[in-house]
Amino acid sequence: MHTIYDTPEHQLLRDQVARFIAKEVEPHGMAWEESGMVPREVLRRMGQAGFFGLMYESQYGGGEGDGLTNLVFAEALSQSTFAGFIITVLVHTDMASPHLHHAGTPAQKGKYLRRVTSGELITAVGISEPGAGSDVAGIRTHARRDGDDWVINGCKMFITNGVHADLYFVAAKTGPGKRDMSMFIVEKGTPGFSVGRALKKTGWLSSDTAELIFDNVRIPADNLLGEENKGFYSVMKNFQTERIALGAMAVGHCTRALQLTLDYVRQRQAFGGTLWDQQTIRQRLSMLDAKTRAARQFMYHCAWSVTQGHDIVQEVSMLKALTGELVNEVVQTCQQFHGGMGFMRETAIERLWRDARVLAIGGGATEVMLEEVAKRY
Repeated sequence: MHTIYDTPEHQLLRDQVARFIAKEVEPHGMAWEESGMVPREVLRRMGQAGFFGLMYESQYGGGEGDGLTNLVFAEALSQSTFAGFIITVLVHTDMASPHLHHAGTPAQKGKYLRRVTSGELITAVGISEPGAGSDVAGIRTHARRDGDDWVINGCKMFITNGVHADLYFVAAKTGPGKRDMSMFIVEKGTPGFSVGRALKKTGWLSSDTAELIFDNVRIPADNLLGEENKGFYSVMKNFQTERIALGAMAVGHCTRALQLTLDYVRQRQAFGGTLWDQQTIRQRLSMLDAKTRAARQFMYHCAWSVTQGHDIVQEVSMLKALTGELVNEVVQTCQQFHGGMGFMRETAIERLWRDARVLAIGGGATEVMLEEVAKRY
């Protein structure tokens, strides 16, 4: 289904991503679910194919695309049935590396960004903590200036790509005010920086998720990313990109689940015919498809508004809340229509059902998003 925002280049990108997923992801994803990570050589091939820098400058290996192009990529990527793979990529492209792109100095970009877009360096962003997730101002990790260095102490939790990333963008308190925080560049292997534990999750099994420990981590002053004490605002700014990407993931799951279920109910024989012959199944799937198409149009409008420079925190918060709840409604119904087979681990619909649950939690829980909406009326 096309939108008024589509271009021929967008369709070409969708086709390229679909070919990559069919060849490089779907045949191997079950093994990645077992190992708990996406192999780094697969991510490097994505970087070499030009998928990791769609919105970045060409001098750093980027494609100089806009927010709509980025959305097309995220939605196309989300046609994979392995959400752990999807989120591994989207954290790198839409949630972590944009901090470097938006706030990095020429020297910082020159040192890292080309290696980020090529897939040589995989990135993660360290914001959430055991006592602070959606409440970003509540973080307790802190950094103090010591001569020509910063020294970071604290703990981060639920960090996607946390185990195997090469480069981390870390939020830490740097002043007495509630929002006085800064962003820092921390390389893997820096003394005092370690993975506390790899976290076991219900879904996103092919994504590595970790607790990060900062024990007197000393980094050069040049590793301050952006302005001192302005990190809260850069985190809030990037949430627009992040939440549109998560919306795309939800819509992608919806369309994939509906497609799988339509194929299944047209073939599955029961009560003297196919399941598709049952009116209630036809009508419920039709309504879920209608809701998905409506959410998709809203999502594309949000991405277009971002390209026009509009401040749409309210709309993006609506989108995140809407799609996070919708995807759970869609995949649960689709799983139900698969019957007992939908509860079997080897089926794609069971995997989508597990993986969708977190989309109403991660990146801003539904309740938090609705409060963001309400306070802007």
